[in-house]
Amino acid sequence: MDNNITLSRLDTMDVDCVVKDPPESGSTLNDQNDMSRMGKVQEFKVSLKSKVVESFIDNIEAQLSPVSSIKLLGCFAGHVGVYFNGLQNGGFAGLFWSFVWTFFGFGFIIVSLAEMASMAPTSGGQYHWVSEFAPARHQKFLSYTTGWMSVLAWQAGAASGSFLTGTIIQGLISIRDPSYKPQNWQGTLFVFAMIAIIYFFNVHAANWIPRIQNLLLALHLMSWVIVVVVLFVMTPQQPAKVVFTEFYNGGSDATAHMSEEVKDAGRYVPIAIAWGYFGNGILAIIVLVGLLLSIPSVPAALKDSSGFPFLYVFRNTLSLAGVNGLASTILIPVIFSNILFNASTARQTHAFARDKGLPFAEWISHVDRRRRIPVRAIFLSCLISGLLSVINIGSTVAFNAIISLNVAALMYTYAISISCVIYRKIHCPETLPPRRWSMGRLGLSINIIGLVYVCFALFWSFWPPTPSVTAEDFNWSVVIFVGIFILSLMVYAFQGRYQYVGPVVIVQRRE
Repeated sequence: MDNNITLSRLDTMDVDCVVKDPPESGSTLNDQNDMSRMGKVQEFKVSLKSKVVESFIDNIEAQLSPVSSIKLLGCFAGHVGVYFNGLQNGGFAGLFWSFVWTFFGFGFIIVSLAEMASMAPTSGGQYHWVSEFAPARHQKFLSYTTGWMSVLAWQAGAASGSFLTGTIIQGLISIRDPSYKPQNWQGTLFVFAMIAIIYFFNVHAANWIPRIQNLLLALHLMSWVIVVVVLFVMTPQQPAKVVFTEFYNGGSDATAHMSEEVKDAGRYVPIAIAWGYFGNGILAIIVLVGLLLSIPSVPAALKDSSGFPFLYVFRNTLSLAGVNGLASTILIPVIFSNILFNASTARQTHAFARDKGLPFAEWISHVDRRRRIPVRAIFLSCLISGLLSVINIGSTVAFNAIISLNVAALMYTYAISISCVIYRKIHCPETLPPRRWSMGRLGLSINIIGLVYVCFALFWSFWPPTPSVTAEDFNWSVVIFVGIFILSLMVYAFQGRYQYVGPVVIVQRRE
């Protein structure tokens, strides 16, 4: 057991030693105890209730195409927008079975993250968990690099959500006007418009976020019912044998980063993470089956001018007005998910800066005292999304490589954090913080399976989309991933090792 850093069990805590939250914060005593144990002051307004916090889980689901990289998606509405790669690299059966495999494999990761979120409900997420659970001699370095890769993953993911929205709109325009030829610069302008909406809601309409969550949950279920009815009732159906056996080769934490704004986070954040993931996954599988049954030809769907197989199916079944209306039921939840995704991204960035893990940490970690939100971190996240989208004007390949980084970087943070909690459970389980959501005796086994799957997913995330690789279709994410990792090492050598101590040290000072 490590002697210089010991994580003691805090089954009880003297109320007098708790950092008191402002009366209007809305936090519970359990929230205050958790924040005090981690050495943090509750700066955010706690306004997210347990029944609606599941909306943030819409940003943490995953799909793995057979040859290409993992795509972190939103709710089922986000899934239907990114099935192109799966169809291209596996056809009907390839897309379906890879989705099922990923759904169950990624589930082990999700419940592992949920348990860690119950032990330490903080916006920092993975880098904080690594700091608490890693061996003492390695916690500082591992936590620092995990923090950098987590920031990279979430910032790239935020940009991809806005980009998906813009390209869906371009696809709808091409359906309405067959002479329209989508241009990259036009897609970038749509991204700018989405970023403006995201900034407005997360800063000037932040008090509406709980209502947005309620609305998103309602829209999510309503749009799911509408899409399912259209796919299974109105469209001509392929034989089931084709969907499940015919292959073709043409070439899920957000809630964890909102923990400091959730009431009774140590209990309800892990519940939202686990149940939100599995509930959404079941809905997505049903929609996937309906979509695959409705596609008459894989090559025709891939060559459709809209660029989206689901729009191809809608156009074959509905009138132009029907296509617009049904696509809106998918597009609107995606837009709301983008708003919530940016909120999670900003909180994660703010948390790492708060622990002095980023350059200009004091400026980034500032919290607006009137609004009680990290306005500067929100602005920075929107700015990064905008800058990344500009790359798309010159090269779609380069932009897609950067966006795919959120997969590799996120898998890296999962691998390190799960490895550290496995280490802690094996070598000194008595030092783990108390938790109110646990996997019991199966916990360690689930962690190990989750780690194996993460390594598998990380390996495939760097592969190109086609076997014959050229400079144009090479998956440049591996180059950028290594480059950013080296940059984090350089910043650590010149700045981080002097300023960054890691959350676990702050935890010990509170004990």
